[in-house]
Parts: sequence; C-alpha cells; structure tokens
Amino acid sequence: MLYLSGISISLFLSLLLFGKKGKTLADKVLAVWLVVIAFHLLEFYTYISGSIYEYPALLGLGMPLPLLHGPFLYLYVATLTGRLPAIRARDLLHFLPALLSYLYLISFFMLPAEEKIVVFQNKGKGHETFMLLNVSAIILSGIGYVAWSLVLLRKHRRSILDQFSATEKINLRWLQYLIYGIAVIWVFVILSWDTYVFTTSALLVLFIGYFGHRQVGIFGPPNPAAAGEESDSTSGRDTNLLTQLSEGWPEQSAPSPPPRRIGGSGEAEGPEPVKKYSKSGLTEEAAARLHSQLSELMEKEKIFRESELTLAILAGRLNTAPNYLSQVINEREGKNFYDYINTLRIEEFKKEAGIPENRKFTILGMAYDCGFNSKSSFNKYFKKVTGVSPLEYLNQVS
Repeated sequence: MLYLSGISISLFLSLLLFGKKGKTLADKVLAVWLVVIAFHLLEFYTYISGSIYEYPALLGLGMPLPLLHGPFLYLYVATLTGRLPAIRARDLLHFLPALLSYLYLISFFMLPAEEKIVVFQNKGKGHETFMLLNVSAIILSGIGYVAWSLVLLRKHRRSILDQFSATEKINLRWLQYLIYGIAVIWVFVILSWDTYVFTTSALLVLFIGYFGHRQVGIFGPPNPAAAGEESDSTSGRDTNLLTQLSEGWPEQSAPSPPPRRIGGSGEAEGPEPVKKYSKSGLTEEAAARLHSQLSELMEKEKIFRESELTLAILAGRLNTAPNYLSQVINEREGKNFYDYINTLRIEEFKKEAGIPENRKFTILGMAYDCGFNSKSSFNKYFKKVTGVSPLEYLNQVS
C-alpha cells in the first residue's frame, strides 16, 4: 500500500509542477524526476507482489533506473541554486551511463518472455559481468552525485552570505535534508536492502514534492542592470544575484550616472572610484574612498535597518558595482556582507536597549526596528556576537 501511495503522490505532484504558473527550470527538472521515481516504485511493486511475471515486458526496465536519480538530484540542486540557468546538451551526458545500460539490455528485452523470466529468476545468469558493472556504476553514481550536490549547496550558502543580509527564506535548508535523505537511501542500496530503499523512497516523495512545490524559484535570469542601478523594490535584485555570482560579476559596471556634488566645493564623489578600477581589482585609493563612503552612509542613514537590504541595493546607493563593494567589505571590515550588516544591527540594538525610554518596547520589537526580520535569526546572531542571549544581555545591562 505504501508503494502505491508513493506512486500516486509522485504522479500527482508531477502534474502539479507541470501545471504550476511561472514554473522555473528547477520545477521542470523535479517534475520529470518525480515521473521517473513513480515508474521506479511501480517496477519494484510489481516485483515484490509477483505480478511482474504477468507483465514480462517490464522485466529489466528498472535495472538502469538508479543511474538516473543521481543526475536528477544534481540538476535539481544546480538549477534551484542558480548554478545552472539552462540545461545544455552537455548536461545530458550525466545520463549517459543509464543510456549505455539500456543499450546493453536491448538484446535481453528482445528475448521471448519465458527466457526473460528464467534469466530474471536466476539473478541475471549469463549477464554476470554486466550486473557487476551496473551495480558498481550505481554505487559510484550515488556517492558522487550526493557529494557533488552538497558542494553546490555549500557554495550557495557562501554566496548568499556575500549578497544578502537576511537568509531565512533562501538558505534552502530543506534541500540539505533532502540530500541527506537520499544519502541514507544510497546506504541501503550499497547494503542491498531493497525493501528499505523503496520504503524510504516512498516516504521521501512527499517531502520532495511538498517543499519543491512550495519553492517559488529564488533565482531568475541574470539582469545586467543589477550591477549599477538602484531599484525601487528588492524583488528584482534578489531573484538574480546568485545567478550573476555563479557566472562572475562583470569587471566593469554599466555606465555610471553623473557624479554627485556636495556642498559648494564642486568636489565630486560617488561613481568616480569606479573609473579607477582595473581588471586586477580595486586600487588602494579607490577602496579607501569607497570604504569611507560606506561608513558614512551607515552612520548617517543607518541603511542597515532595512530588513531586505542586499549587496546590490547598497551598491546602487553608493553608485558602485557589487563586486567592488563586496571586496571592500571583505578586505576592510574582515567580514562578508551578511556578517557586516547584522553586526551593525546588533550594535544598534545594544544602543537602543541602553536608552531607558525604550524599555517599554519588547525585545523583538526593537530587533525588528534594527533590521532583523525573524526572532530566530536575531537570537542566533545576537548570541554569536555577544556570547549571551538578548534577555541575558538586558539583565546584565540593567
């Protein structure tokens, strides 16, 4: 019953994904993967129920299927994190081992039904070498693609720390749990515990479909204007930052707007440092000037209070390119963008908490006012910076 439920849920979720409005490439990959999972579960169900002998055409069809799950996992992670904005012809080479396996099995598929059943009941008698190679390929594929997917997810997390000041909605932690779940399945594969493999797979289908369908597609197509323009909303920037990062930020931003003038001195500031950047990076003078502008903006306007602040938005306010600003924050502050902004938020919270008139506000209310957008992220980061919880800190101050 569990396997039939897994098959039904897989197909249902696949239909939901195919019918989803504004579906992303990751949605399409997941939808096709769910169809493959459904067929794999069906093939196993007919085997354990004994009904496969009533449909001898199904014999052997499931053998290469495990070679498909690793590539689908990789493609799903790569497209969901923006590392693979489009499926290219060379990406289909990931499915070559499965294709070669099916090509070998053509001669088996053409056998009379009685002979196929005999071979199947004798565990592949006459095809021992193929069976050994196929199992070895399955094990290597599982281990390799799980590890590769974890590497991509780790790169994604490092990337968002360099681009975003709030990561709760885009850290894809559920995807890490998915990869771990598939890793457990592959352990069962290595141990040849088929029942555990397919039982766990059926349970994992619901997890994949639920979170995959909820995922709204974090990263869209690259937007060349994101490097040098300031947007009225944050959504456009947030959807393309990691795609740009995966392809490399441009060495030179788009033409900058006319320099701003301050006071009556006629001295220019703003985009001028961009003109001095070379392909090797910022000059010391340009970096120092940009850092000074950054510090002044944070001190006077306290832009870090904006909960959805991103590197691109901040770069737009400073009339510079995001990669230049990121370099300045990394080198001059010794932090990534996430740590830099949230450290400022913590310091602002401590200042606000030290004002007696603010004691009437709740801790969470002050945290939101300083730029945090969730209780968990505030508590976690506050303890990381101060070593104590917000409540403990307030008690100490009192």
